[in-house]
Amino acid sequence: MKTLISGGTVVSMDPAVGDLGRGDVLIENGKIADVSERIDAPDAEVIDASDRIVMPGFVDNHRHSWQTAFRGAGADWTFPEWAQAMHGTVKPHYQPEDVYLGTLLGRLEALHSGVTTMLDWYHVAQSPEHEDAGIAALRDVPARSIFCLGAGWGSADSVDDAVRRVRADLAGERLVSLAWGLRGPEDTGMDALATELELADELGLRTSLHTGSDGTQRPIADLHAHGLLRDTTTFVHGNGISDEELRMLADAGSWLSISPDVELKMGFGNPLTGRARAAGLRPTLSVDDVPSAGGDMFSTMRTAFAVQRGLDGTLNSRDLLEFTTIDAAASCGLDAVTGSITPGKDADIILLRTDDITVFPVADPAGTVVSAGHPGLVDTVLVAGRVVKRDGALVGVDLPALKSRLTASRDRIAAAAGVQLGSTWCPRPRAK
Repeated sequence: MKTLISGGTVVSMDPAVGDLGRGDVLIENGKIADVSERIDAPDAEVIDASDRIVMPGFVDNHRHSWQTAFRGAGADWTFPEWAQAMHGTVKPHYQPEDVYLGTLLGRLEALHSGVTTMLDWYHVAQSPEHEDAGIAALRDVPARSIFCLGAGWGSADSVDDAVRRVRADLAGERLVSLAWGLRGPEDTGMDALATELELADELGLRTSLHTGSDGTQRPIADLHAHGLLRDTTTFVHGNGISDEELRMLADAGSWLSISPDVELKMGFGNPLTGRARAAGLRPTLSVDDVPSAGGDMFSTMRTAFAVQRGLDGTLNSRDLLEFTTIDAAASCGLDAVTGSITPGKDADIILLRTDDITVFPVADPAGTVVSAGHPGLVDTVLVAGRVVKRDGALVGVDLPALKSRLTASRDRIAAAAGVQLGSTWCPRPRAK
């Protein structure tokens, strides 16, 4: 089967391919076969990309989609308030069906906004049935997803068992894979973390770990001293860690996922984008959670860009596109598969409208995507060559029915938790 994306402005994110003011992309059997100014393929299905930017789909390497039902509820929360609300108040009332619906609608939202690859950081651990529900939701979305199992609902033995069980369940899957969301040494101790990393190495799993410092702790230095830094680990946030520790991450080949909207709003501190680059790291960007922030990578890029330019004038729009495509794909171990429009890679491609009045006329494609892009521009999405969004609408998805089910799920959880939904909902009274 052949598909020809014809006549678009190609932003390939591959230096060897470059950008094309007018270009074609040929797809065969789900993979990119050729990228050129003009391709003759009379037997291919043609997707007209006139007035479109053609670029690789976004990669979000850190999102907790189980929280989707409570979108916007945490816009005013600090981190302690978010933790109490989501983990202390509502999470105990989540049933497997609630995990399924939140994850399903959250992944569909991401796909709708051009995120073709997403790491779903699962930490609503209650039972194996909850895990299975999260995996089932990712399987039901025609997108490339990584189920990052943040186990911890039982003993260390049950965590190991959960990881082995889920890994066996996902063996052989093409679009849904497994990563391990580790608990930090402050929760489990350094020896337990070392054991978990050994098991991750044995099973061939990449890992993700939330970290940060108030300036008195040195979490990365402690891990370095114990030989626990890996090029297969992505550290999330990291606010407050020192420049020396950032260099340790760079030397180890580790990755850093920055969630600028959440970090700024919840009081984590300035995102580490510029400091990470100065230390030799290639930072990546992520949404984190939609109770507190928007669920698209356009707003995430714009926040990271504006903050860093305000701090020191560094970064350009191409940097931000790299952070959210090829660099993020590499952090997930998928840069040989996705993240750029490169012959031989899977065709994970998005088409963005350039005739929309909010961006017209486009003078610089990369600059326009970063400075003015939004989900409404995402006209067409392909994952592994399959069209999953066409003419601005997801293909084969009954959104009205799913919306109704998610609303009922949210209302049931809120009632069980004693939460009054609305602008006044806050997990504890605010200080006068």
